[in-house]
Amino acid sequence: MSRKHVTAPQAAPPVAPRAPRLTAAAALAGLEGVALAAGGVYLMATGLFGRHTSTQTAVMGGLTVLAMAVLPLAAAYGLLRARRWSRGPALIIQLIALPIAWTMGQNGGALLAAAIGIAAVAVAELVLLVHPAATAALGVGRAEG
Repeated sequence: MSRKHVTAPQAAPPVAPRAPRLTAAAALAGLEGVALAAGGVYLMATGLFGRHTSTQTAVMGGLTVLAMAVLPLAAAYGLLRARRWSRGPALIIQLIALPIAWTMGQNGGALLAAAIGIAAVAVAELVLLVHPAATAALGVGRAEG
């Protein structure tokens, strides 16, 4: 007759809380991704429903903007899960957004308001992503053992 060794169930290791800065950065990246996706759908709709001078240009532009929406959405997903790879795409998006905001702001009017919003989100996310707490949570700059 064999004896079975019964052990008490082990508790799961404690999960470290997500850094609030990563959560905020993920929310901003997600907001950018959703805004881009909405813009892409709008562009396609204007082309398909005759509000644009060139249907083909509007649809291709819309598809391009929809494809661009994937990057911030993927970055948001990675930041929520504290994945190290997500910081690079998130930073690149912001560095691209700043000159776009500048160019939009040069035209004034309603575009100026949009430019201010885009620039504010980009700067806020850059600050969040380069903060030492965020880089530590992502393991950036940590020596590999």
